[in-house]
Amino acid sequence: MSSPPKVISQKICLVGDFGVGKTSLIRQFVDRQFSDKYLSTVGVKISRKLVSIPDLASNSEEEFKQLQLIVWDIEGSIRFKAIAPSYLQGAKGALMVGDVTRESSMQNLKEHVQLFQSVNPKSSLIIALNKVDLIENDERDYLFKSIQTEFASLQTLTYMTSAKTGEAIDEIFQTLASQMLMLK
Repeated sequence: MSSPPKVISQKICLVGDFGVGKTSLIRQFVDRQFSDKYLSTVGVKISRKLVSIPDLASNSEEEFKQLQLIVWDIEGSIRFKAIAPSYLQGAKGALMVGDVTRESSMQNLKEHVQLFQSVNPKSSLIIALNKVDLIENDERDYLFKSIQTEFASLQTLTYMTSAKTGEAIDEIFQTLASQMLMLK
């Protein structure tokens, strides 16, 4: 009988402007819930979720690593930027979240990425273009391609997400977790 897998804890941050859906993405991932009510995060809110990631170092397809994600939901206000580096410190990964219905939040993604990478240069990063349930398919395609082009030098993955419908939510967190395990 094999021993239970060792649980590895890793900190991840969700970063983006206010109202882009960071809290909603986390609630959908952790609790399988969505609410239309907007509650602004003040400072930081920390959630946890245990995920199983296939162990690529193992010869068996049935072996998994257990990863305890410590998810930091970081306030998106302008006044917060001065103290944000202290909250970002020690994160092994981040989801950069933009709201596809608000161009300013999409334009600010680059600034959020630069800030995160200045604090954690060897961390994994995924871009989540959230609220895609609110736009048409042709607009989705255009936004996706333009963001991919803008961030091509980072070699990061970009996903279209919807906290409301659950689109790509598990996938972004699982992919980020897998990338973080490969950094070790």
